[in-house]
Amino acid sequence: MKPKSSLQLAPAAHRPARHDPLYVRILLIGAAVLVVGILVVIPVINVFYQAFGRGISGYFSALFGDRDTRHAILLTLIVAPTAVIMNVLFGLAAAWAIARFRFPGRTALTALIDLPFAVSPVVAGLMLVLIFGLHGYLGPWLRDHDLKIIFALPGLIIATAFVTLPFVARELIPVMEAIGSEEEVAAVSLGARPWQLFWRVTLPNIKWGLLYGVILCNARAMGEFGAVYVVSGRIDGRTFTMPLRVEKLMQEYDSPASFALASVLTLLAIVTLSVKVLVERKTRLDLAEASRLQAPGETT
Repeated sequence: MKPKSSLQLAPAAHRPARHDPLYVRILLIGAAVLVVGILVVIPVINVFYQAFGRGISGYFSALFGDRDTRHAILLTLIVAPTAVIMNVLFGLAAAWAIARFRFPGRTALTALIDLPFAVSPVVAGLMLVLIFGLHGYLGPWLRDHDLKIIFALPGLIIATAFVTLPFVARELIPVMEAIGSEEEVAAVSLGARPWQLFWRVTLPNIKWGLLYGVILCNARAMGEFGAVYVVSGRIDGRTFTMPLRVEKLMQEYDSPASFALASVLTLLAIVTLSVKVLVERKTRLDLAEASRLQAPGETT
């Protein structure tokens, strides 16, 4: 046998890890911080600076002293949670069907769930007007039964629910596919009823994915503008949500009031991001704990 050459490369497992030069890392990190600072941090600071331009008393007066602004806040707190609840119910059903069963049209259903990502919100609002509007497909029937969808609360909820449709389902489908159905099959074999199976087996396994989807869905619902703008009719004191009210105040050149209301949306976004970070951290800890317990040779 030939002796091994001294120039032979070391095994891959023993090769030292290579790092980019220090100046490259500094350049990339600095560029990322600069972009985030210009596009995110500075605008957020400016929102609060403009919001408190009239002082603290002027800030709260702009939020609660105007009847239309109060109604916009209340309407948003009705529309967004209702749309989130609808999407939670749909997301659970769709994720269960797609992850647990194989049926004709499964791929088409998965693609349709992503449809709101591909369609402009304005186009989605126009579609709802063509369906539920006075001269739409269902317009005459709705008029005969004295039901109002467009330019009313139901239209705002439907538009918001459509735009936020994929978030819960898309978070749950990979989670349910990853955990598999072994525990559920075992529960059924032991005589568990459907609700017992869901509450005691399925829900504990998907709770963090479900919460993550709810957070993203709620954040999107709170800030929806395009689809709601089309179906609302922009009726003062009736169909203005917070984003629409911000735009209306800007058109009226009432910048402090507009920024005051925008600061509320910004605070909701910051709270949403904070909860999102906590959920991600908890998920990582749970996954690490599960991996440790499933490691070979682990003793109980």
